[in-house]
Amino acid sequence: MKYHNPVHRGFFPDPSVIRVGEDYYKVNSTFQYFPAIVISHSKDLVNWEIIGHAITKSEYLDLSEILDSRGIWAPDISYHNGVYYIFATLRHNDEDKPMRSQLVLRSDKPEGPYGKPAILPVDDIDPSHFIDDDGRHYMVIAPGACLVPLNDDCTEIIGEKVQVWQGTGERCPEGPHIFKKDGWYYAMVAEGGTGYGHGINVARSKSLYGPYESCPYNPVLRQTDPEAQIQRSGHGMLVETHKGQWYCMYLCGRKNGGNYTTIGRETGLDPVKWTDDGWFIINDGKPSSEQEMPNLPITQYTGSTFYDFKEGRLSLDWEWVRNPDESCWQFTKEGLRLYTCDGKLQDIRAKNTLLRREQELSYDAETKVSFTPGSEGEHAGLTCYYSTATYIRFNICFGGIELVINRNMGEERIAFAPYDSSTVYLRTEVRGLARRFLYSHDNITWKELALLENCIYLCDEGVPGDRKRHTGTLVGIFALNGGNGARTPADFEYFRYEDKNIVNI
Repeated sequence: MKYHNPVHRGFFPDPSVIRVGEDYYKVNSTFQYFPAIVISHSKDLVNWEIIGHAITKSEYLDLSEILDSRGIWAPDISYHNGVYYIFATLRHNDEDKPMRSQLVLRSDKPEGPYGKPAILPVDDIDPSHFIDDDGRHYMVIAPGACLVPLNDDCTEIIGEKVQVWQGTGERCPEGPHIFKKDGWYYAMVAEGGTGYGHGINVARSKSLYGPYESCPYNPVLRQTDPEAQIQRSGHGMLVETHKGQWYCMYLCGRKNGGNYTTIGRETGLDPVKWTDDGWFIINDGKPSSEQEMPNLPITQYTGSTFYDFKEGRLSLDWEWVRNPDESCWQFTKEGLRLYTCDGKLQDIRAKNTLLRREQELSYDAETKVSFTPGSEGEHAGLTCYYSTATYIRFNICFGGIELVINRNMGEERIAFAPYDSSTVYLRTEVRGLARRFLYSHDNITWKELALLENCIYLCDEGVPGDRKRHTGTLVGIFALNGGNGARTPADFEYFRYEDKNIVNI
């Protein structure tokens, strides 16, 4: 039986994976979104289900002033003596000193709850956890592979940071991991930058502190075919199954109508081949689009496609843009009520934006909202959201329904239709780079408000002047007042998401 890459589709970048018994656990970056550090579970390395988040309390992580694509970078999950550890970089804003610090969380359950993060004052990125045979703990961190000795509970640094391998000399040596096999210490480093040309290089040593020799087969993973759909492959980590197979889980991105990864960076999986001379290569050195399933019991999960907010809960699919204001939302008998909060979608102070990941290049999304704005500037509805700099909003406004786009840090109204009802059904139909927006009063007869043909600004590469773009596009709902101070309720009855080009195993 075959599987297709990416195995975890949508905004799931920078994967780190472990096996505990016959279960596999993975964490991914969440950047400015909250709750932070998404945790997933699998039985077969291909089918994944979100089981929790490492940080669910706003008092543990304040993202309210964090700019787009900063926040939580490159988490790592590990397990030792009954304790799950998650390490992650907290990327502060560019002008902050230090610009980066490291978080360490602990729990006795993979899904959590995790305790308050310990902060390690190391101004670098991409930490991972290595435990040597003598039980000593180390943080492995960029640039290249650096070792930072830690105390037994990983809450304090107890020695100097030492770079044991600088990488091969390519740019951006990051995402390091060290593991030990057959008496060798192997150091894995992602190089080439996280865009097109990303890759994984490897070195090894008989001593933890080196010297390390570079693998003769480097890069052990890199996409060299510019026409392939799977691109940007790198930042990976090896895992051995309980049946003795080896795999690499790595980040990648799918092209959409050119070199545009609208969905963002996702999680891929490919088999690892060990060579006779003790090195390894990942799938003959490049990512695959299709592979044979691992020799593991297939366990598929039923993903949510219809969210009935009248049930009074949010599934783990949903993320807020930065920390939510708990006073601005609640469940009622009508569904999920968002009160309009200060700001616009282009402001980082805007609290009331609730999103889920786009998973495919084509999908439909729909919601029903009841909202009666009292003045100009109040709006609530549906959004295709990349960041405060680039998004589309499709919403009820004062006097009607509007479609507004932000291509690059400035809003532009594209279409408007007078509408005298407080309740409307809103739908977007996404087909590659095209996005169609429709509305209805009865969910039977639909009217098209606008068709946007070439939404390249909703991707990592579409706005060259916006330097930090790491997240991909999400879709969801919002309610804001534009800064007029109004707290007008917007009641969302449901949200439906349906992929249109699903590739199943």
